[in-house]
Amino acid sequence: MFITRKHLPRRTFLQGMGVTLALPLLDSMIPAATAQVKTVALPKSRFCGIYIPHGATMDKWTPAAQGSGFAFPEILQPLEKLRDRLVVVSNLAHPMAGGKGSDAGADHARSAAVFLSGAHPEKGTVHGGKTVDQVLADHIGQDTPLPSIEVCLEEVALNCGAGYGCAYYNTISWRNDTLPLPMENSPQVVFERLFGDGSNAALRLSRKQQDKSILDAVTDKVARLQGRLDTGDRSRLGEYLENVREIERRIQKATAQSANNPDVPEAPVGVPESFEDHARLMFDFMALAFEADLTRVSAFMLTRELSQRTYPNIGVKEPHHTISHHGNKPEWIEAHTKVNLYHAQLFAKFVDRLKKTADGDGTLLDHSLLLYGSGMGNGNVHAADHLPTMLVGGAAGAMKGNRHIVAPERTPNGNMLISVAEKMGVNMDSFGSSTGRVAL
Repeated sequence: MFITRKHLPRRTFLQGMGVTLALPLLDSMIPAATAQVKTVALPKSRFCGIYIPHGATMDKWTPAAQGSGFAFPEILQPLEKLRDRLVVVSNLAHPMAGGKGSDAGADHARSAAVFLSGAHPEKGTVHGGKTVDQVLADHIGQDTPLPSIEVCLEEVALNCGAGYGCAYYNTISWRNDTLPLPMENSPQVVFERLFGDGSNAALRLSRKQQDKSILDAVTDKVARLQGRLDTGDRSRLGEYLENVREIERRIQKATAQSANNPDVPEAPVGVPESFEDHARLMFDFMALAFEADLTRVSAFMLTRELSQRTYPNIGVKEPHHTISHHGNKPEWIEAHTKVNLYHAQLFAKFVDRLKKTADGDGTLLDHSLLLYGSGMGNGNVHAADHLPTMLVGGAAGAMKGNRHIVAPERTPNGNMLISVAEKMGVNMDSFGSSTGRVAL
C-alpha cells in the first residue's frame, strides 16, 4: 500500500501585502493513515448567539405539540427543512429582566442584557453579567486567531433613556460584569479584522486606490499551494476563495453606494443600503470565519431593543418597536408576525449555508450550536416569560434535533444556558439566575 497524501498544518495562512488569509479545513491537513481522533479533523464546536428584539407573536412561534414530529408554526416555517437540526424550547423566562414599581418600564434595556447572561442589569450604572458566549470563548476560542466576534446591523444608540446606560441596548455580549463588548456594524471593518487589509494605512490606501482584491495580494501563493493539492482540495479551496472574493465585491459595491449618496454621510463605510443585504453579508462573514477556523464563537444582534426600523420591502411601514406594542390590533399583530417571519427567513439562509459547507467528517452545521431568540416574549406587555427560543445545530454530535422541549412554567433562561455550555464541553455549577438545567 502506498500512502502519498501530503500533510499541511491546519494553521496554514496565505500572506502578502499585509494580508493574512486563513484556509478552510482541507483533506491535505489530515495526515494519511492517522486515526481521526488524533487529527485536526476531530470536530471543533462553534457557537453563535443571534438576538431579535421586541419578542414575537408567540402563538405564531410556539409549536402546538411537544416532542418530535410537531407541525411548524408560521414564524418557524422557513426552518422546517432543517427540522433534524432544530430544537424549540418553550416556557423559558428571564427572572432578572422584569422591572417593579417605578422601574417597570425598563424591560427593553434588561432584555438584551440578560439574553446570554441571565444576570441582573443594574440601573444607574453599567453592571450586568458575563455572557455565555464569552464563557465559551475562554474555553474553545483560545486557539483561534479571534476568540470571538460581535456584530450587529444598527449604529450605536447614544440616547437610551429609562435610567439605563446605552451599553444595555448596544450589545448582547459582556466580557465580565462591567465590560460590555462593542458590536461592529460595518462589514468593511469586520472583513479587515477577519482577513486583513494591509499592515498599515499606506498599504490599505494603496490597495484600495488600485481597486484590487485582497486575493490579488496572495495570487502567487494560491497558485503554488494548489499545485500541492489533490483535485478535491483544489476544488474546495477554489470555492472558499470565490466566497471571499464575492463578499469583498459586495462590500465594495456598498462602499460605492454610500459614497454616492449625499443624504447618508453618517453611514459607516461599506454598509449596504438594504437591510437584507447587510444581514446576509454579516451572516456570510460568520460562516466564513467558522469555515476558516478564525473564530469559533460569535454574537449577532439583528436589531436593538427600541429599534425604529421599518420594513417596507415586506409591507411593514410602521417601526418595529411600535408594532410590537400592537394593543391587540389585528393589523399590527400581522405586521409584527411578518417581521418575525422575515428575520427567521434570513436566519434560515445562514443555517442552510452552514449545512452545505463541509467541515471534517460532517458539515459546519453538524459542528455548530446556534441560539436564536429574544429577551422578551409578548412585546406588547414587555413580558419576560414565554421567550421565543430555538437551538439549531449538532454541536459536534452532542445535540439531536426535531424536538419541541416544553420546560416547566417560567424556567429561568440561565438553566438553558448552562445546558448549552455543557453541550459545548464546558461545565458550570450555576449561571445567572439558574436553578438547575434544561434537558437538551
